[in-house]
Amino acid sequence: MTEATDLAERAGDRDPRVGLRAVAALRQLLERLEAVQVRSARAQGWSWQDIAAELGVSRQAVHKKHGRQ
Repeated sequence: MTEATDLAERAGDRDPRVGLRAVAALRQLLERLEAVQVRSARAQGWSWQDIAAELGVSRQAVHKKHGRQ
């Protein structure tokens, strides 16, 4: 997890350019991690409702975002 740790440290940089780039990179990393976990949950038989509950979003939102993967 050094990538995430490094990015988190840079997100707090005093230079807004460095901080904002790190925030954008963290956002991309988070999206990839979410997609991996949603695929894993679906492969293990989880319903869209179960996944949505864990993510704190609606079933429709998670299905719309990940339903075609």
